[in-house]
Amino acid sequence: MSGNGVFRDPPGGRKAVAVWSIGVAVYFVAVIFRTSLGVAGLEAADRFHVNASALSTFSILQLLVYAGMQVPVGLMVDRLGTKKVLTLGAVLFTAGQIGFALAPSYGMALAARALLGCGDAMTFISVLRLGTRWFPARRGPLTAQLAGLVGMAGNLVSTLVLAPVLHGVGWVQAFAGSAVAGVVVLVPLVLFLKDHPEGHEPAVRAGGGGFVRRQIRDSWREPGTRLGLWVHFTTQFPAMVFLLLWGMPFLVEDQGLARTTAAGLLTLVVASNMGFGLLYGQLIGRRQSARLPLALGTIGLTALLWAATLAYPGPQAPMWLLVTLCVVLGTCGPASMIGFDFARPANPPDRQGTASGITNMGGFLASMTTLLAIGLLLDATGDDYRIAFSSVFAVELLGLTQILRLRRGALDRERTRLAATRAPSASVVPSASVAPSASADSLTPAASAASAVSVVSAAPADPADSPRPAPA
Repeated sequence: MSGNGVFRDPPGGRKAVAVWSIGVAVYFVAVIFRTSLGVAGLEAADRFHVNASALSTFSILQLLVYAGMQVPVGLMVDRLGTKKVLTLGAVLFTAGQIGFALAPSYGMALAARALLGCGDAMTFISVLRLGTRWFPARRGPLTAQLAGLVGMAGNLVSTLVLAPVLHGVGWVQAFAGSAVAGVVVLVPLVLFLKDHPEGHEPAVRAGGGGFVRRQIRDSWREPGTRLGLWVHFTTQFPAMVFLLLWGMPFLVEDQGLARTTAAGLLTLVVASNMGFGLLYGQLIGRRQSARLPLALGTIGLTALLWAATLAYPGPQAPMWLLVTLCVVLGTCGPASMIGFDFARPANPPDRQGTASGITNMGGFLASMTTLLAIGLLLDATGDDYRIAFSSVFAVELLGLTQILRLRRGALDRERTRLAATRAPSASVVPSASVAPSASADSLTPAASAASAVSVVSAAPADPADSPRPAPA
């Protein structure tokens, strides 16, 4: 924020990458802890002597806490800043992971997962806000997709590292040992992370009892925020449900695969996600109009592959079909990030945390609903995975209906704002105004994750120093 009350794009650069990397490292560890149950579902059922419905309650409760915390976390980030919220989150999810390792009963384990979910909920919105404060707005799609890519790398660690450690050393040693990573990232977070670069301090907003109500009301009124929520809702959950809990049991118990083969397919989902994350970020950075086609295409392709897998005439689907399904599931995470690309240009900088929190609720509400539905249907049908996984289609249909209903109003409103801010008379925009989408600017494509990071680190300030909100 400049002295005249106008928001200026942060310059980016190496220091921005260093600070942003600390926040992303915290998110990386949070995802490892969040997805650790996905490779330990069968062991958890044996350890706590529970059936499918009770097992799904672990993930449902964790996601319920996560989703319920998104708007409060967004408000906290807008008011308190990234560092304080991330620090609290790291303390909570580390304590939750230790508690889960040592829990002697099902009830204590549930409480530990709830605590973990609470801390986890504070990470991603904080990382998005960190990108807002340290990088130019035009880097929004790329920095968001890179953050998601790092999160999926955490999922990869759960699959490739935690799973064999769990089978090798046992439950307590594996989960308690992994909690050390939370302490490791907490140290640089406390010592080195800064909320914003010097000279780019956020505007001081009036507090009072109306702040919370005003932030939520104004964010929700924007069609772009609601469209972002439903895009996130519809695209994220198929892969989340598969990786978080039900993928391993489906592949082992229903498809008859060996554990190592099933773990390889889960790894394929994560690897696919990382590759498509870079691709989607570059496509949206180049062409803003690609957002909706990519989201709708991902929804349609995911539904098609699940239908082909579940309807295959035989006891098990062939390996080539399962591989294709896992590759397509890898597009779900990158497509869910498009939701933030709709919410970002619809809201000014001082509302980005709240708007991102509302958007981020979507996929986790859908995942929670589907996790519960699959568990209940498995118990009701005698472990018929084909019927249970059919619940995916009902949730996708609900989300798709809302996307089609909201898309025209949100895009029309965004185009109107974009035209207004590009007009010659709009060379100075007040901080409460909404500027064009970050993805409307040209973005240099990156050929790999390393080159993508170099693009972010070398990002210069906008030549015209045109004031605009930074991305969430």
